[in-house]
Amino acid sequence: MKKIAFIGGGNMATSLIGGLVNNGWPAEHITVSDPSVEQLAHLQQTFGVRTSQDNAAAVAEAAVIVLAVKPQVMQSVCLALAAQVQQQLIISIAAGIPCAAISQWLGSQTVIRCMPNTPALIGAGISGLFATAAVSAEQQQLAETILQGAGQVSWLTEEAQIDAVTAVSGSGPAYFFLLVEAMIASGEQLGLSREVATQLAQQTALGAAKMLVQSPHDAATLRQQVTSPQGTTEAAINTFLDGGFMALAEQAITAAATRSQALAQQLSQ
Repeated sequence: MKKIAFIGGGNMATSLIGGLVNNGWPAEHITVSDPSVEQLAHLQQTFGVRTSQDNAAAVAEAAVIVLAVKPQVMQSVCLALAAQVQQQLIISIAAGIPCAAISQWLGSQTVIRCMPNTPALIGAGISGLFATAAVSAEQQQLAETILQGAGQVSWLTEEAQIDAVTAVSGSGPAYFFLLVEAMIASGEQLGLSREVATQLAQQTALGAAKMLVQSPHDAATLRQQVTSPQGTTEAAINTFLDGGFMALAEQAITAAATRSQALAQQLSQ
């Protein structure tokens, strides 16, 4: 059981720490550094982990350093830690910061970049991971163990694919939330109470997601199975398609990927 230091103790770090402790990782082998005394107290009381407001002290004995700070402060945090970094595995969960920038700021080549999503906060997330060439197979397995506390992981062969991961799964939950918003509003327009419309839409989203995960069929097949010829579902689906739904979704997801690329260039300078 390696010692792990979390630099930043926000929501995503909290979900990872919770997953590790719940899966048997010794709490005394986890140290969290954060400027908030209140957040550190919460983490210590909830999980029994060690805490510090000193980043350098937090990483002193760690084999793994998880960078969980906001992208805007990543450079200053890394430069201040560079003297303490030697052979540790670096895992960054900050959006938009390329591995090359982190390696340059820390002076370390063993960097894994991670793009999680917000369902990680309830242990149901998915994270895209990219490892630099210097990261060993053992270190990759260690990173996978850490990230699995928040959900599933998927390894990428090229760092550029992180932008696509950001667009599909990083931003993805918001797409589903938007559709559920529309379903609830439409239900109200058709005469349902907001409470009933919300319950129907939420449970439908949950059930559909479980079917997608558990069924041997792909999304297209599942959709076709629900869509009877000349039935109610077909009327709705045809309205979506006639309105350019597929093309609009592609444009939206491409826009997210393009924005991810632009942010990476901006934040790594």
